Amino acid sequence: MTHVAPSPADLAPSELALGHMPISQGAAGDAASPASIRRLSQALAGKGPSVKAQKKAIETLKAAVAAIRVGDYASATRRCLSILQADERNGLAWHVLAIAREKGGHLSEALNAYEAALRVMPEDPAIAHDLARLAQRLGHLDIAEKLLMKFLAAEPGHIEGTNNLACVLRDQKRYDEAVDRLRDLIEIEQGSPVLWNTLGTVLSDQGQMSESLIFFDEALRLDPAFAKARYNRANVLQPLGHPEQALADLDGALPGAETPYERAMMRMARAMTLMGMGRLKDGFEEYEVRLDPEMPEAMLVAVDAPRWDPTTQDIAGKRLLVVGEQGIADEMVFGGCLPDVMEAVGPAGKVFIAVEARLVDLYQRSFPTAVVGSHRAVRLEGRLTRYCPFMEEIGETEGKADAWTPMASLCTVYRQDVSDFPDRDGYLVPDPVKVARWKAELEALGPGLKVGLHWKSLVLTGVRARYFSSFERWKPVLTTPGCIMVNLQCGDVTEDLAAAEAAGVTIWTPPMDLKDDLDDLAAISCALDLVIGPGIAGTNIAAAAGARTWLIHAPDDWHLLATDRYPFYPRVRTFATGGFDGWPRAIDAVRAALDVEVGNAA
Repeated sequence: MTHVAPSPADLAPSELALGHMPISQGAAGDAASPASIRRLSQALAGKGPSVKAQKKAIETLKAAVAAIRVGDYASATRRCLSILQADERNGLAWHVLAIAREKGGHLSEALNAYEAALRVMPEDPAIAHDLARLAQRLGHLDIAEKLLMKFLAAEPGHIEGTNNLACVLRDQKRYDEAVDRLRDLIEIEQGSPVLWNTLGTVLSDQGQMSESLIFFDEALRLDPAFAKARYNRANVLQPLGHPEQALADLDGALPGAETPYERAMMRMARAMTLMGMGRLKDGFEEYEVRLDPEMPEAMLVAVDAPRWDPTTQDIAGKRLLVVGEQGIADEMVFGGCLPDVMEAVGPAGKVFIAVEARLVDLYQRSFPTAVVGSHRAVRLEGRLTRYCPFMEEIGETEGKADAWTPMASLCTVYRQDVSDFPDRDGYLVPDPVKVARWKAELEALGPGLKVGLHWKSLVLTGVRARYFSSFERWKPVLTTPGCIMVNLQCGDVTEDLAAAEAAGVTIWTPPMDLKDDLDDLAAISCALDLVIGPGIAGTNIAAAAGARTWLIHAPDDWHLLATDRYPFYPRVRTFATGGFDGWPRAIDAVRAALDVEVGNAA
């Protein structure tokens, strides 16, 4: 599931199914920081009067820089464009325009402007640095690395530049190189909290939470007002079992957020901490920050209807569009509120449900009185824009929606306390014909407990990798006597299956597309005796469809809501890793439980 850069610690969300949001630090520095603006002002001052046109351009750029100082990015943009219309080779105008567009949230335009500035002034290291920082934020790590190397060749020993290069190396999982860069400069700049902070992130990204605390503490000793280090410390205190201290750090960090982006990311971490503490009402209300345009993956919904405000609008008898968000696992988790909202709308109203295209059949079967269609998404100006073409297609026959709501926002209405979660096997209805067919296929494999396996996410970049175990560690489960293992893992797992075969373990792969045939995936999950895996899309589909499911969860998985289970799927059995190094313990616990299951089935 979903959902990732502020300086000096880029704050990026993880997939929601993984639990409490980890950090992924990014570039230090801010193109519109006081120091950066002073540098631009000095560059402009140094130009001096010249011909009339040049003098006018300099005065206009000074006014643009002044506008950036007070946050008037639109005015700064207009002033820069007026200069560039007359002289497209004005490198300073391109640079100031880039800063204004970046600060205004128009990241793709900012990237183009930085590139234009660098073409005009290729020897200006500051432009390379700013462009590298933005490239990193947009995920272009290879470009960011090259630009930072160029910058550091001109400015060796630059703290922000070295820090940012270490961040880029870390985000590419080149952890040793990142540590070497930081350590070499820390020997010279021992009083730099930025470097200590980023060194802590390199460790925390690898799951070394306790060790990383030492470096966050040192950064805060050097600078108690260092908000990003306080944020980072919060994100390791929570999985270490200290949520109250984590919340205190987040509350302490928020006033020091330097940009709206940083503030949004800190609020997201706060939301997940509150939910993980069982403070659902506060947590789900704070979770609305996921829609803040400052969030990297914030969803903008383009529909011809106002957003539903449950505090002022009675939804009974209305026509409500519920739009799924983020990833498939999120649509499973938050879709559990659909029966509640359908009851609230009542027979006089109508519910329209927009979900991922591969889920339409499953949802339509589960909610036959609703109209289910697929949503689509495009990225405009770096922002995810989601729309629902099926609503336009059925508009003439079904009519328009009176209001719309993001699917997760239903929790703020219907899940304000753990007691609000219904006790049920699942809420989605698999195709009974497909379930019967898969049962027959599984029986043909011979006697034994039929166990479906998931073991990793399709996305294992950056900090996400720490939430999953290597396939090799699953050997105790794979070799459980009396079990027939069934591969439900989507993606290319050829090497994993070959390694299992070489070790004498046969894992049957059903003849289906495990990535796209999600209706079949739900059906075979229910046909199996058991489905096991971490909290990814496949296990969430199994749980939501009522399949017997065992979930292995990380120490910061907020979905437990301060319980020892998943209230979203109350019949699911959970196994805790107890730490990012706790996969062997969790696997052993699953193996022991499987032995009991086999014994009971005998």
